[in-house]
Amino acid sequence: MNTFVDQIKIEAHAGKGGDGMVAFRREKYVPNGGPAGGDGGRGGSIILKVDEGLRTLMDFRYHRIFKAKNGGNGMNKQMTGPSAENTVIAVPQGTTVRDLDTGEIIGDLVEKGQELVIAKGGRGGRGNIHFASAKNPAPEIAENGEPGEDRYLELELKMLADVGLIGFPSVGKSTLLSVVTGAKPKIASYEFTTLVPNLGMVMLPDGRDFAMADMPGLIEGASKGIGLGLQFLRHIERTRVLLHLVDMSSEDADQGIARFRQINHELANYDPELLKRPQIVVATKMDMPNAEKNLAHFKAQLATDDTLEETPRVFPISAVKHQGIQQLMQLTADLLDQTPAFDSESHDEKLTPKYEAAGKEYKEDKEPAFTISRDEDGTWVLGGTKLLHLFDMTDLNHEQSQLRFARQMRQMGVDDALRERGVKDGDLVRIRKFVFEFIQ
Repeated sequence: MNTFVDQIKIEAHAGKGGDGMVAFRREKYVPNGGPAGGDGGRGGSIILKVDEGLRTLMDFRYHRIFKAKNGGNGMNKQMTGPSAENTVIAVPQGTTVRDLDTGEIIGDLVEKGQELVIAKGGRGGRGNIHFASAKNPAPEIAENGEPGEDRYLELELKMLADVGLIGFPSVGKSTLLSVVTGAKPKIASYEFTTLVPNLGMVMLPDGRDFAMADMPGLIEGASKGIGLGLQFLRHIERTRVLLHLVDMSSEDADQGIARFRQINHELANYDPELLKRPQIVVATKMDMPNAEKNLAHFKAQLATDDTLEETPRVFPISAVKHQGIQQLMQLTADLLDQTPAFDSESHDEKLTPKYEAAGKEYKEDKEPAFTISRDEDGTWVLGGTKLLHLFDMTDLNHEQSQLRFARQMRQMGVDDALRERGVKDGDLVRIRKFVFEFIQ
């Protein structure tokens, strides 16, 4: 059973803010006590936090809906309701968070202990102490708590490895990883033995160390999802150095250069920036009979390849006999010391739709404050993010609150827009489940 999970969709529902209270002082010897309704408490937010002990998104397979608690309602004597505790969800390092509604990447969790608020809890509604004025010293107005954010997200895990082993299936990636690290990947003589990335630490005698990942095998068309496809390519993005393994044991002398070119072609199709990563070509299985002859042929073809900006270094090894392994690891460590970290977001930004790249700014600036439609029975229906937000925070149990909401709609231009659409005196208007008559 495959227990590695590197991509999952979740729902996050933050807590609603507590409702404000309408209350008045009722104390002995204070006949004209003023407003004393307290504010509601803040709703709980939902936060992702990096946990170094996690390696997969397995915990999300059976738990994908997360709900935070609501804030407490305001109380008498100007007391604020209790705020709800935040819901903290542990995720592994290397988790990228994408908003499914917009396509926007809202966070990249790569640092130890890093936190990201994915759904913000609503603020508490104001009690009637905030609405007192000279004209209305005893207001019966209070706000309902602000609704918490609802987010539909995709979590994607990209392994944090300094060095990535790439190459066709069965070229010896898992064998090399098992020899130079403590990892124990599955090793067999058939293709696609490795179905999930394996990670191990390489420790050198000089004290240097680096993380190495054995990636699932790549075949032609992987950048379009063929074979293990994008599951492989996603994990390459965070690596700084690539060890490109080429099998030298084939009966076909041209197979090595053909597969080398196919791998680079798939990398370029997925993200051209990947070809800028330093590559060491590792000639594997040099203990096999045809290996030396194939290596000489491969080097000759590589030297005359016009598609390469510069001819990469070819390093022959035999992982089974441990030949050349230590020298290869030293060379890799030297190359890592000279290589800066790459921007792992380059490909993510490319996938983000341009018109939604601004995220919240886009939604606030481009989305209308209200919308008007009409049901089959003739009822006018009002919607829109801003209008519904004001409605949700209106306490409809008090007439003064209803009148305040009516003024807010008039200031937004809702009344004029309804008249332009042909509304008549006495027509029914609905907001969510609340229905009222339009009066000219």
